[in-house]
Amino acid sequence: MRIDIITVVPDILKSPFEASIMKRSIEKGLVDVQLHNLRDYTNDNYRQVDDYQFGGGAGMVMMIEPIDKCISKLKSERTYDEVIYMTPDGETLNQSISNQLSLKGNLIILCGHYKGVDQRVRDQFITKEISVGDYVLSGGELGALILCDAIIRLIPGVLGNETSALTDSFQDNLLAPPIYTRPADYKGWKVPEILTSGNFPKIENWREEQAYQRTKERRPDLLDQ
Repeated sequence: MRIDIITVVPDILKSPFEASIMKRSIEKGLVDVQLHNLRDYTNDNYRQVDDYQFGGGAGMVMMIEPIDKCISKLKSERTYDEVIYMTPDGETLNQSISNQLSLKGNLIILCGHYKGVDQRVRDQFITKEISVGDYVLSGGELGALILCDAIIRLIPGVLGNETSALTDSFQDNLLAPPIYTRPADYKGWKVPEILTSGNFPKIENWREEQAYQRTKERRPDLLDQ
């Protein structure tokens, strides 16, 4: 998979791809992440990427021209499955969306900034709009990182255990069950006996029951999906 991220502040994005799972996925050649500074696609000495709103109003707007040049250049080099815009009014990111995008080959992610992008960008270039929650960030960069992490960890070969991602919260519209590790008895706080019984069919049944109960208590809305 290749992910191209368009941003006005690429420095925010660099370090997360230089550590942990995302770094290992890049080193293994499972994913190629490229950052593109939108200011490199401007014509003026000030490298301007934003301007005032037509009709007045507070906040600057990202201009269409540099975005068009960047996306057009990338599209001239390869075919993209999705051109994604990170925006508070997009579709809220969930596990289903992450699963779908992890199967794609090439993605472009455009990070909004300032007041947002010229609407014509959204009308002409964007194929999918994604939000990471009902709140507003200073830019789309942190949302893009969340999206990348959610996608990359699902690519086969990225995680050490292939089945680990399949048992994460939300995969079956359920939250994950309680988990424990050694010691089995710490200060009198004991691990449920079923987990040390060695009876794996019963353990799986227990985990399914726990996952259902936890979801019912904390996120009953998931059970309606």
